[in-house]
Amino acid sequence: MMLATGLVAIDSTIIATAVTSIVADVGGFSQFPWLFSVYLLASAVTVPVYAKLADTIGRKPLILFGIAVFLLGSVLCGFAWDMTSLIVFRAIQGIGAGAILPITITMVADLYTVEERARVQGYMASVWAIAAVAGPTLGGVFAQFDLWRGIFFLNIPLCLLAGWMIWSRFEERIERRAHRIDYAGAALLTVAMTLLILGVLQGGHTWAWDSLPSIIVFAVGGALLVAFVIVESRAAEPIIPFALLGRRLLLTTNLLGFCVGAALIGLTEFVPTFLTVTTGAAPIVAGLALGALTIGWPVAATIAGRVYLRFGFKPTTVLGGVVLVLGIGALTASTLAPSVWLVAILCFVIGLGFGFSAVTSLVAAQASVDWNERGVVTGTQMFFRSIGQSLGAAVLGAVANGVILASVTGDENDPATMAAASGAVFLAATVVAVLLLVFALLMPAVRHTPSEPEAPAA
Repeated sequence: MMLATGLVAIDSTIIATAVTSIVADVGGFSQFPWLFSVYLLASAVTVPVYAKLADTIGRKPLILFGIAVFLLGSVLCGFAWDMTSLIVFRAIQGIGAGAILPITITMVADLYTVEERARVQGYMASVWAIAAVAGPTLGGVFAQFDLWRGIFFLNIPLCLLAGWMIWSRFEERIERRAHRIDYAGAALLTVAMTLLILGVLQGGHTWAWDSLPSIIVFAVGGALLVAFVIVESRAAEPIIPFALLGRRLLLTTNLLGFCVGAALIGLTEFVPTFLTVTTGAAPIVAGLALGALTIGWPVAATIAGRVYLRFGFKPTTVLGGVVLVLGIGALTASTLAPSVWLVAILCFVIGLGFGFSAVTSLVAAQASVDWNERGVVTGTQMFFRSIGQSLGAAVLGAVANGVILASVTGDENDPATMAAASGAVFLAATVVAVLLLVFALLMPAVRHTPSEPEAPAA
């Protein structure tokens, strides 16, 4: 499971450092942001579908399917002949990634007790810490020798090994019964969220927010989302069961996950640029400073299990929210006197906040349901987090651009201008952290969890 998670983790960090090499080979500089947008889009909209299927046909078939599709996309990316083909093949990768991450987290919940889950989630989070360092380094090496295609071919042995280990070692027993797959709901949700996320990602970039394309995309996406809600209310086995997600614990943890995604994307996008421009730090040094966040996260996740067993899920999540507010608030203040070491320390503290809040709220949500609902609950958490990332990227990017355009120089490479823009972004992220804390305070006080059966016997 850690190896499967590593496929997604490394892929999300390795490409950024090779963009120049890719563009020099296949062209299409104006299109290269789509390499990231289309991957995020494809992975986000497929999560709820995979999550529901995981509760009906089992985790193992879905995770193997996800790895296979990710492998296919990687091979095709390695043979891409222009930027357009590379973007299409990145979408195939994203479809595979949409299955890998939520289902590995669900599998952790299946295999480990409530007492063990936070510790294991800490191990899973450590994969992201390794990827934060290994990804940019490997990408830089491949780019240095003009071997950017190797970034994608590297996934071949990793996918084969991950697939073989899950195929041979993961066993599950599921109840074999007829299912009525909600194809209409799945199609409506996929198309609706594709349009809405597309509108958010491209608004203010490819087209103006108030332009005709933007209005059409949001209007059609919104109408399809309404149609999805109507279809789900009548479906025998809905993709997203609203009755289940209407529970207070699940509602607050989903909204909390949304805030995690929004705050996290703001930091990962702007901390390296902030340090590079304002302090003159090399990109790899700025990346390592941000990497301290992904070190603090697993450290806190490992400790969180003991904390929530003693004090409860809610106090532990609230603790994480408080640490986040203080950490991101201090990061905002640090823009007045930029320092690589100070930012690295604050990123570590922020990582602690994410570890206590994000991991504990996820475990609380998983522990509140049985096996046959756990995939949907986990997938919905990941879905809300992905939506938070998409919206956060657009909104916080607009905040930064607004500050830059309103500055005297209007130059994003001017240290004072970038400090002001980054300060505005970090302040907005602080507001998001405050909202996260509010949702943590609104969580019901659940301390003792119900018995959790294994997957039903065949």
